[in-house]
Amino acid sequence: MRFSFTFLVFLFLNLGALLLGIFLMNNGPTSQWYSSLVRAPWEPAGWVFGAAWTSVMVFFSVFMTFLYQNIKLQKLIALYILHLVLNISWNYIFMNKHMILFGLLNITMLSVLMFYFFIAFKGLLKNMRFFVLPYCAWLILATSLNLYIAIFN
Repeated sequence: MRFSFTFLVFLFLNLGALLLGIFLMNNGPTSQWYSSLVRAPWEPAGWVFGAAWTSVMVFFSVFMTFLYQNIKLQKLIALYILHLVLNISWNYIFMNKHMILFGLLNITMLSVLMFYFFIAFKGLLKNMRFFVLPYCAWLILATSLNLYIAIFN
């Protein structure tokens, strides 16, 4: 019962962060600005982003549930809030304000944080830490897309 409730709380927060990010990006992906950018040839179709982010957040919610049950709350809250801020703010910075380099810095910091989650809690979570790996993999792709735009625009 405890796992289920904690999981639902993290799922609500993570999916809520995605929705807030979508709201803050305004019409970003469909804007004239974005469509005029030179973008990476490996950029997935638009629908893939929604499916991938949703899946990533489900896995990350499982990861956070296990972590929550095994770590001091203050450290977890600080790391988790940093994650939310970085995750949500990229949409506003990149898609709404068109600040490509600042967006790249933001998504790079988010990537470092996710890999920190994966590495730092190896001993504590053992194989459960692999639930954060899809997030890490997706961020490698997302960062490469942002980097490509930064280089070629």
